[in-house]
Parts: sequence; C-alpha cells; structure tokens
Amino acid sequence: MINYLGAEMKKQKIPGCQLVILKDKKILLSKAFGIANVSFSIPVKTNTIFSINSIAKVFTSVAIMQLEEQNKLNIQDSISLYIDSIPASWNKITIKQLLSHTSGLPDIEDERDLIGGKGQDSAWFKVKKLPLLSNAGEKFYYNATNYFILQHIIEKCSGLDFETFVRKNQFDLAGMTSIYYANSYDVIKNKSPTYSYYFQDKITNEYSKTNKLVETHEEFPTKMKADAGAFTTAEEMTKWILALQSGKLLKDKEKINEIWNPVKLNNGTFDGFGGILNAYALGWPVINRKKHPAVAPIGGGRAAFVTYTKDNLTILLFTNLTGSAPQDIIEEIAKFYIPDLGS
Repeated sequence: MINYLGAEMKKQKIPGCQLVILKDKKILLSKAFGIANVSFSIPVKTNTIFSINSIAKVFTSVAIMQLEEQNKLNIQDSISLYIDSIPASWNKITIKQLLSHTSGLPDIEDERDLIGGKGQDSAWFKVKKLPLLSNAGEKFYYNATNYFILQHIIEKCSGLDFETFVRKNQFDLAGMTSIYYANSYDVIKNKSPTYSYYFQDKITNEYSKTNKLVETHEEFPTKMKADAGAFTTAEEMTKWILALQSGKLLKDKEKINEIWNPVKLNNGTFDGFGGILNAYALGWPVINRKKHPAVAPIGGGRAAFVTYTKDNLTILLFTNLTGSAPQDIIEEIAKFYIPDLGS
C-alpha cells in the first residue's frame, strides 16, 4: 500500500501528502510523505496544514442538519422563507436543492472570480439578474451560488456568523484545534503552499498542463465560507469524522444517512462530477454502486476523504498538488482493505 502511494506520488510528481486510514472508528495508520514546502525542502509532517477547499461543504451540510434538529428550519422549505429580495423564479427552490446543487441557479463565480469583479455584494446583485440554468431539480449544476445562500440561511437561523456557529457546534465538539478559514496568502503556522502544473492563460482563461511547478493563489470571499476555504490536517479532519459517526454532531443517525443519500433528479436519475463520483448527496459527492458505496468529499482536486459507508472504512488523503485526483488514489488504497472493491 505504501509502495503504491509512493509510486503514484512519483508518477504524478506530487510534492507531499498525508494519509490516514480509519477502520471501525480506530486509526490504523497516520503518515506523512514528501515535501510540504518545495522552495525550502521542508518535509510534510502529520501537523502540516493543507488547503482542503470544497471539503468545507460537509461542515455546511451538517450545520443545516443541526439547525433542522433544533427546529429552526426544514430542508424542504423554500429559500424564500429565509432570504429577501430574490427573483420570483427562485421562490420554489428548496434548501435541499441548494445542498445538492440541483437548484438550477446561475453561478455567482466565473472562470476568474466573482462575477463582475467588484466584490461580493456586487456579484450577488448581478447573479439575481441572470436566468436560471434549469428548473429546480432538473439538473446537477455545481456552483457557488447555492452555498453563498446557505451561509446566509445558517447565519439568519442561528443568530451567529457562519464560522462562529461551525466552530461552536462542530470543531469544538470534535476537539479540533488546527482548522482555519483562510486564503492561500495568509500566514498560518505549518501551512503548506498549494502547487500546480497547470497554467491559466489570462486572456482565454483556459488551462494547459506544463512541466513547471508553480504555487497557486486562492482567495476565498468571507460570505462564501460555507462553500470553500478551509485549511487543516488529515488527523484533525479525522477528529471531525469520528465526532460525526459517534453522534456528537448529529443526534439522529438518520440525519447522517440523509446527508449521504444520493439525490435523484426529477427524471429519477443521478448525476455528479463524473468518473467514480457519479452522484451527489447533501454537500457530499457520492460513489453510487450496489457493492461498497461511498461518500467522497473532495477539495481543489488535491484533498479528499472517502467513507465506505457499509464497510466502516474511511481513508483520507490530503496532497499539496492541484489535479492529483486523490479520490482515485484512495480507491486503489481501499482495495487493500476491501479486496472485491470495484468487482
């Protein structure tokens, strides 16, 4: 298994990573590999902080369910109950459709940044003038507008700003002390830069792969923490997973099944990112199959954890290389524990 990971790191030229394997709620392995900071040849350690980007959506998913447990909202509610001054065409969209990216809403981001390039409030004003991409529930469109609105709903229903609510009701309960909402340029002790071999043409916005390793620049708007922008370690994330599985975060176990259950489109089919991620639940990408189904949150194409929901197995792989597709590497590692996986 370790040899396989080493070979994959060499093949993809992944500078560094952390691997944690959790079986039956016990950590079987926690190791760090490679280089965290290439410029200064600083090795990855188990306390190295990685950008986990959109994995942060699972915190939002659980936050919504926590508020539902407190009878402060219902995921079947129309978003019009919680947010003012929205287009009439948005009134039938539900909280569940925001969570599952089936709302049909236009995207508040484009290839470069927030639309319009004049900040969050301006982008929100502009996105409300755009047409829907589809009717609610008709198609899967992964975009930031959904979680921009979810952050507003969480703050309105809880009476707290988003990060305060999540820290109090999730991170503190899980005993997490090294998790941050930040930007790539923020100085955080033990934080690894994020790297890429892809170059974006500033004129066409198209990406092309090169042989040159570069540091990437990421800035996460404050009103979109529900969407992305978390930084932590694989071991810290393991604390959160254990807290979720043990009932510390959600008292009703059926709520966990609900956030993991793939959402059907109006025509009865499923859709997701593609490849093994062939469906999507409530903030959780899904590997939807009869044998050994799994939920697989991913972030920035470089960090992932996969929970094999019927096998009591979770594998976390955080890397510092964008485009490394860690969920695919995890699937191969999982075969050491689930021999008939993929058969």
